[in-house]
Parts: sequence; structure tokens; C-alpha cells
Amino acid sequence: MKEVVQQPIESDEELLSQPGSEYMSPAQLDFFRRKLQALESELRVNAGETTEHLRETVLVPDPADRATIEEEHALELRTRDRERKLIKKVEQAIARIDAGEYGYCEETGEPIGLQRLLARPTATLSVEAQERRELRQKQFGD
Repeated sequence: MKEVVQQPIESDEELLSQPGSEYMSPAQLDFFRRKLQALESELRVNAGETTEHLRETVLVPDPADRATIEEEHALELRTRDRERKLIKKVEQAIARIDAGEYGYCEETGEPIGLQRLLARPTATLSVEAQERRELRQKQFGD
């Protein structure tokens, strides 16, 4: 018996054109793994650039200029912190692919959906579950 070898999925359109029965097939998981790895790589490059930029010390005698530079550094550090948190989520998403849990809502077990995963490849909840969680947080301040 000859095994059918699936061609890698190369684009979002190609992914979305697949039948529902192919949800989280090996080809789709490979597509998302590559997407997540590219995102992680990009975030790590940004982190290195931020580190290098912050190491550049410029002595500016004017207090207003110095304040502007310090504000830019603070903004860059906040951005870097968000990216650091996103890297952790990307690593967790790749681990879910390895565990066979990627693409399914951690609350309900239902498929998250390709559109949502394309928009947010680190998603762990379906749109409905996320909306319920946000509503609870709004109501109870969790």
C-alpha cells in the first residue's frame, strides 16, 4: 500500500481552502509550526535590536532632550516586555502542537478555528470561550 505524502501548505488561502475534515491534519500543524517559529524568530531579532539600542549611551546636556530619550527607552522596554510574554506564548503553542492539543479550545475542547488561529496563532480559546472569559472578567474583575 502506497502512503500519500501531503504537500506543505504555503499560504493562508491554501490553508483556508482545505475541507473541514482536514482540521489540524499533519500538514496544517506543520503550517502553524512554521508560522509560530517565524514569529518567534522575528521577536528574538527585535529583542536583540532593543538590547543593542539601549546599550548605546548618549550624553545629552539638554534636560528636555534627555527626557525624550528616557521616554523612548521606557517605551522600548514596555514593548520588549510584551514581546517577551508573546515569545512564551509562542513556545507554549509549539508545545501544544507537539502534544497534539493545538487548535482546540482548552475550556471546551472544540476546534478554535483556522481564521482565529491565523489571526492569533497563540490562541488557546475559541471565540465564544474567550468572550465568556472577558465577560466574567468585566463582571467580577478577575
